[in-house]
Amino acid sequence: MRILVIGGGGREHAIVSALSRSAHQPELFCTPGNGGTAELATNVEIDIEDPATIVAWVEMNPVDLVVVGPEVPLVVGLANLLAVIGVPCFGPKAAGAEIEGSKIFAKDLMARHGIPTGKAEAFDVKEDALKYLEEQGVPIVVKADGLAAGKGVTVAMDIEAARNAITACFEGEFGEAGEVVVIEEYLEGPECSLLAFTDGTTVLPMLPAQDHKRAYDGDQGPNTGGMGVYTPVPVVDEATRAEMVSILERTVAGMASEGIDYRGVLYGGFILTADGPKVLEFNARFGDPETQVVLPLLKTDLVDVMLATVEKRLSEITLEWSDDAAVSVVLASGGYPGSYTKEIPIDGVAEANQVPGVTVFHAGTMLKDGALVTNGGRVLNVTAIAPTMAEARTRAYEAADKISFLGMEYRTDIGLKALQALGEA
Repeated sequence: MRILVIGGGGREHAIVSALSRSAHQPELFCTPGNGGTAELATNVEIDIEDPATIVAWVEMNPVDLVVVGPEVPLVVGLANLLAVIGVPCFGPKAAGAEIEGSKIFAKDLMARHGIPTGKAEAFDVKEDALKYLEEQGVPIVVKADGLAAGKGVTVAMDIEAARNAITACFEGEFGEAGEVVVIEEYLEGPECSLLAFTDGTTVLPMLPAQDHKRAYDGDQGPNTGGMGVYTPVPVVDEATRAEMVSILERTVAGMASEGIDYRGVLYGGFILTADGPKVLEFNARFGDPETQVVLPLLKTDLVDVMLATVEKRLSEITLEWSDDAAVSVVLASGGYPGSYTKEIPIDGVAEANQVPGVTVFHAGTMLKDGALVTNGGRVLNVTAIAPTMAEARTRAYEAADKISFLGMEYRTDIGLKALQALGEA
């Protein structure tokens, strides 16, 4: 079996790692990959935002399955093109991926199918958006409608921050993604991610995880693609989890009723309000960094799960999970999520991997003249697995302290909320 994984971040390293453990012993390819995937797969250079280029490579290098990590190839229709040439794709076609590609699409879908979410309005004229802001007041949430790599969302606690966020969108900070702005009701409560495999009919939930979006300790600073994550999530009791699963099931059923055959991962970004869980956002793929703690705990063969998903027989699969806890700390380049320098030498990864239960997933790395160097904002994901949350957190930071590169930054409070909820902090 030959499998091509699309993407080059920590999520894709975690996917490649899980696939490499399969009893099918697949031959793995990854594009563009990174310094970590290079140890488990053959990295190939393809323009992953040009689906035609990927299809051309697949036609020249036949594979049995294409697994799509990032959102852009899905939104621009890679799965559609692969279907034309008869190659199975783990990831939805463009119509389904629009649930991430457009926040307006997602909000309208939720409204039609009674999915609980915050009230929102969309604007394509700056003055109209600013007028609505004045009417609504703060706190409030400002979002670029399109894809902005996890950085197009501002939770504004004061009016000036909200005005600046609206202006940034309309002045092109997020390109086409910000040409339409969504202004959304501010909701109170802890946030939680729940991902699920779905073949368009059956929905199999993964483990809840809690991401840390803000750049700095104490949830301060600008939004990022995610600075760390843990599972399980103590604040998610069984009733809350069941309601989140029900929301994902109703969303998949709603899409199916509208003719959208959604196969892949549906990511629900939830906020746990006093009125129950509500949807903050949907993503059409594995989360990053959630994947880096969820997939290492999956006991079921990932190849079997993915094949059942694309072949619409997911009802045959039972997911089995480890009872361990997992904590992942993101090591970022200095300046992230703003500007940062690349190609800085990285030391200590091998030593970090020697800490019991630790796997260092590469995100923004590459090999240059045989040496590992930085190649992105989020550079490494230090993931630790242990029987308890406290032990997993200790191991993750022990391993992180063994790694160094000039300007390296990371949050020191990943998993602290879990310990507080457990009464162990």
